[in-house]
Amino acid sequence: MKAVILAAGEGVRLRPLTSTRPKCMLYVAGKPILHHLLLEAKKAGITEAIVVVRYLKEKVTEYFSNVELGMKISFVEQGSEKGTAAALLCAESHIQDTFVVLAGDTVTESSIIRKTIEEKEGRITLAVKKVKNPHEYGVVELSGDKVSIFEEKPKHPKTDLANLSIYCMEPTIFNDLKSIGKSERGEHEIVNLFVGAKAVVTDGYWRDIAYPWDLFEANEFLLEKLEAQSGEIINSTISGKVIMEEGAKIIHSYVEGCSYIGAGTVIGPNAYLRGHNSIGRNCSIGAGSTVKNSILFDNVNAKHLAYIGDSVIGSNVNFGSGTQVANFRFDEGHINVLTEKGWVNTGRKKLGIIVGDNTKFGVLSATMPGKIIGTNCWIHSSVVVNKNVPSNVRVFTRQPIEFAKEE
Repeated sequence: MKAVILAAGEGVRLRPLTSTRPKCMLYVAGKPILHHLLLEAKKAGITEAIVVVRYLKEKVTEYFSNVELGMKISFVEQGSEKGTAAALLCAESHIQDTFVVLAGDTVTESSIIRKTIEEKEGRITLAVKKVKNPHEYGVVELSGDKVSIFEEKPKHPKTDLANLSIYCMEPTIFNDLKSIGKSERGEHEIVNLFVGAKAVVTDGYWRDIAYPWDLFEANEFLLEKLEAQSGEIINSTISGKVIMEEGAKIIHSYVEGCSYIGAGTVIGPNAYLRGHNSIGRNCSIGAGSTVKNSILFDNVNAKHLAYIGDSVIGSNVNFGSGTQVANFRFDEGHINVLTEKGWVNTGRKKLGIIVGDNTKFGVLSATMPGKIIGTNCWIHSSVVVNKNVPSNVRVFTRQPIEFAKEE
């Protein structure tokens, strides 16, 4: 069976991480979201994937040209029309039989995909699941096992059953897709076809990635599934599980919890990893530095006395000596983040910073909880970041210095 993976989106709410990569290429547990999704699709019986791309498409095609997943992968580009229906139509020429549709920005497991295939009925079958916050999703109301009402992110949901963007379809669905008009958002939406379709209620793991802090839960889930893989460990204490890629080293350090350590990365000497961490390739976490419950992309350096907690750090970021990331409010409340669409309550009591690629922190700099720092920034020494920082800026602090002669 073939799968069509919808991976053309940018992910505006995930900036600045998506300023330099599409959202399907955000890293969790050492690999892009799309990589993990394809592996689960393969376990569910998918032998070929057609990936629909557009935004920064070369980031997707280049990555998957260098990995072997044991399945055929091809790419089609979405045109100027927006929406899931428009994206799916791009793959029509590749589909001749029953097929699966998956959203490329979700982390899930093969059992949900397999169940949707096994219980397929009619031209379209969709997977749904009970969630705690249904107002954030497309919500379905069922009559038996058929969808009677579908609402997109309703303020007052009638049920707690969310659409998981996992579908099993027949090729005849393409005729209906061609006749779908634009939604209020100006997009061609596949959800217009859901009423009357069969819904399969599932209970496996599923997480869509809407905001950067959604990556933490997905990272923890995937890390727990990975098998331990040791590498070069010198005079270190491992209290938990490590997954070390080729050339990774842990030297005179302490690791507590579960950490993925990418190829060529050096931990130590005298570093401390705790919680669930995903540390990319060619990183350096050195003397006196602590990384806790964080996701670091490739080429991140924190060589001296830095603290990085509950944070997502893009590629090629450097932390100067003594950089401190605050991740907890004095009043112990949930941390709110100012996004492009206003303040968002993250629901988290621990959250550090979200940092874009190619940003540098000077010595003794510090950041307050829940701040977003863009790409290509310089945070100069002794700066305390207490508001979001846009991309391509330098942040200074002015310190008056006085000299007094001895009497």
